[in-house]
Amino acid sequence: MVVASGTGEFGHLLAGHRVTAGLTQEDLAATAGVSLRALGDMERGRTRGPQRRTVQALAAALGLDGPQTAALERAAQSGRPRGVRQVPPQGPATGAASPSATGPGGPAADPAGPSAGPHRAAGAPGPGTAPDQAPPGGPGPRTDPPVPGALALPRDLADFTAREQALADLAALTADRRPAHPRVVLISGQPGLGKTAFALHAAHALAPAFPDGQLSLDLGGMAATPLPAREALGQVLRALGVKDGAVPAGTEERAGLFRALVRDRRLVLVLDDAVDESQVRPLLPGAGPAVTIVTSRHALPGLEAVHRLRLDVLSPVEATALLARIAGPERVEAAPSAAADLARLCGYLPLALRIAGQRLVARPQQPVAQLTRQLAAEENRLDLLETGDLAVRPAFELSYRRLPAEARLVLRRCALTAGQDFTAAVLAHYAGLSAGRTELVLEQLVDAGLVQPATPERYRLHDLVRLYAGERLAADEPAGAVAEARTEAGGRLLREAAGHGLRFDPDASADASAGGSDDPALLLTESARWLEEEHPEWLAALYRAQREGRHREVIDTAEAMHWFSDRLLSWDLWGEVFQLSVDAARACGDRRAEAVHVNYLAWTYITCLHRYQRGIELAGEGLELAQELGDHEQQGWALTYLGSGLRQLQRHREASESYQRAADAFAEVDNRAAMIGRLVTLRGAATCLRELGRAEEAVDVRRRALAGALELVERWSSPLMHLLAAMTAHELGQDRAALKRWPAAEKAYRQALVHYGAVGRPDSMTKALTELGTALIEQGRADEAREILTDALTDLSADGRPGRAVAP
Repeated sequence: MVVASGTGEFGHLLAGHRVTAGLTQEDLAATAGVSLRALGDMERGRTRGPQRRTVQALAAALGLDGPQTAALERAAQSGRPRGVRQVPPQGPATGAASPSATGPGGPAADPAGPSAGPHRAAGAPGPGTAPDQAPPGGPGPRTDPPVPGALALPRDLADFTAREQALADLAALTADRRPAHPRVVLISGQPGLGKTAFALHAAHALAPAFPDGQLSLDLGGMAATPLPAREALGQVLRALGVKDGAVPAGTEERAGLFRALVRDRRLVLVLDDAVDESQVRPLLPGAGPAVTIVTSRHALPGLEAVHRLRLDVLSPVEATALLARIAGPERVEAAPSAAADLARLCGYLPLALRIAGQRLVARPQQPVAQLTRQLAAEENRLDLLETGDLAVRPAFELSYRRLPAEARLVLRRCALTAGQDFTAAVLAHYAGLSAGRTELVLEQLVDAGLVQPATPERYRLHDLVRLYAGERLAADEPAGAVAEARTEAGGRLLREAAGHGLRFDPDASADASAGGSDDPALLLTESARWLEEEHPEWLAALYRAQREGRHREVIDTAEAMHWFSDRLLSWDLWGEVFQLSVDAARACGDRRAEAVHVNYLAWTYITCLHRYQRGIELAGEGLELAQELGDHEQQGWALTYLGSGLRQLQRHREASESYQRAADAFAEVDNRAAMIGRLVTLRGAATCLRELGRAEEAVDVRRRALAGALELVERWSSPLMHLLAAMTAHELGQDRAALKRWPAAEKAYRQALVHYGAVGRPDSMTKALTELGTALIEQGRADEAREILTDALTDLSADGRPGRAVAP
């Protein structure tokens, strides 16, 4: 057989005893009093035989007996410079030499000799070979020192910026020198986030704590043919010092050898641009202190027991700082507003920011504002975000082309959505798929890094990805098909919006079963949430319907919305909604619809936009239209809004007259809307009286209004009726407070709180609680007032939705 080098024999024997004793290299080095590096070199056969005192210290630390210590000493002696050691031939049981291992005249000398290096021939392990240093199916080869330059880390970026928290998290994760499990960090996210730059920067930062090496391997996940795991293992093994002839043939055998070689090494391995889990798994250590950093555009959800670090775009401050580090701080500081806009137009995406910065570097005379102006044109933005071999569009293209056809369709149709984020159900209208199928595909796009989760139920696209999706939509789909998809989706969205809005109409019976619940309050809450969250979609669909001449859809949608509009008085968009419906009614020649919607627009200008003079003018137009039509109900509403506008302009006597005329008009109509209208006019008239200093009369009128509101609650116990009762009782409390009738005011405020609670109006409750606290203080009940005011402050802080209160 071949002759084993003494250093290799000693290293194998030492490693075997250490593994048998259950010790790590750190444990043995500390106990024996030798350096960790020296011990590693001994086990790897990189040193000549150690001195006897070192061997004895190691034997004592390992708890070896006499014969074991002697064997270890002999192995060490054989490695000291004494020429070539011969190993007696091992033949059959008779002791004859094997013909294949000996020549004529006796056993053969080791063909490798001292000059052949520490590699043992494959299949010829020395005694005491550690089981963890052999791949499955047999012992593995010894290794040379790592190959200089093989898989060496690329240079770090001198202008690397931000990511402090992610770097701190990674440093904390890798601080343990004796981890229970190998550290594997997966960095994922959309194209252009700088995942590779971060991984390399982190590896450079970790280098001092990992002296056994730092390697980086590009797995080519976005290439036409990603690097197979077998070839990747071959490259890593050669970089670790394994000779070409000693690299096993199979993937499993290579993986086993890799795990054995890195078991005790403190090294960092960067696996960049992984395509899937099967490519990565064979390259992960089984144990030991090594750190593996994997980057991928994909989430690799099937990769077990890894620490996931998902990068996001930079903050505005970080993005501007990166521009300054690339292009020079003086250029950014000279135009801070333009630089901030430039960072925003880049979507705070590191790749786009780097390209913009490099463009500025290449054009030292170009003002930052000029590049910002150029990027502001969406149709040119992706073209401009390209310089040299850096470009944003190809980064997205690589991911897009790897998607299945259905996923490409869904990504393209994402460009049709109007909001910053969207649900699968809304996108399903544009994609022409079921909501369930759309959600499944969206999750696939999240895993691919092209779509981001905004909330558990909502998704979003980065601005630049949205531009790219729009490009692909125009390039990959016929214009007619896209237009048809927009129209069909818009129609569905408007029908859905109208269905939700009609639930707030006092003359419409809520269909409890349609929402999967027989709780009307819950249905209204769900509808309000949908209308609020999806308003960019249905508003865009409303504009599209108007442009396409679908005027009746516009009118019907706005009509269905008008009772819901009372809940969101801070929304400026009601001016857009009702202007569209007025224009649609005029386009249709529908004079009654015009009168109705001009009145809605008048209400919007007075109540939401606080443009009282314009509201008064519109109310006058609505009154004229209603009088021409002989429509008493619309006359009543026009006069009511006219009175509200006049009251806001402190023209109280004219307002009171308008309210009285409105009450007379409503008296001619027998329906629920007219009953509500009469209550609104009574409330307005009472407020005018109070503001004129006639609070006693205001109380009498308000009490009549409250009695009417409570009657409506008893007849139709709906949130709208409770809201009317709550507002009227609240105003009665204010009337009594003006008269300093504090116990009576307290009673009215508490009555208002009951009805606000029934309708779910925490904002209005907060105001009522505040005024109730004042009434209690005036009665000398300060402790009780303090408790109530504390509750009001807590509710105000928790609500976080200003502008929701209904104006009295």
